[in-house]
Amino acid sequence: MSATMPLNPKPFLNGLTGKPVMVKLKWGMEYKGYLVSVDGYMNLQLFSTEEYIDGVNMGNLGEVLIRCNNVLYIRGVEEEDEEGEMKD
Repeated sequence: MSATMPLNPKPFLNGLTGKPVMVKLKWGMEYKGYLVSVDGYMNLQLFSTEEYIDGVNMGNLGEVLIRCNNVLYIRGVEEEDEEGEMKD
């Protein structure tokens, strides 16, 4: 079993800028979109965003701003291929 090393969040988030990410909120909703920017408080701006509740796509939201204190975690996701399937 390998332990994960703590990661400095600012360079991590800056490295995800322009890439697709999945953001999970404390309340259970997930938002998948392209990370446009992160400010000094670590608020997130996403573009081409989709909302997922319990893994079900609830629709497109477009551009959203997520306040930092609502975020449970953020992770990078792979680009989708033409059929909407995730690449390996």
